[in-house]
Amino acid sequence: MASSELGPKQEAAERQEEARKVRRLQIMVNMVMSVIAQDPDLTLEQATDMVSDARNAALAMFPDKELAWNILYRPRLYRLLNERYHLQ
Repeated sequence: MASSELGPKQEAAERQEEARKVRRLQIMVNMVMSVIAQDPDLTLEQATDMVSDARNAALAMFPDKELAWNILYRPRLYRLLNERYHLQ
């Protein structure tokens, strides 16, 4: 259904739901980054599993937005992994 066919209340509800999902994703990524940065016992394998799980959750919330994930979140997460585990 095109947005022009939706009523104003439904459009507002959809925008509100989208904003809620975006905020939830931001919180999730921030939590993953905090754990990777702060848990001294976290292995590289566990950290990469967390990144993979976050990606899967993001794509479940926002199907067909893998490019956005790769542009917005992947570089931040992999930069942190490189710093934490001295990769490269």
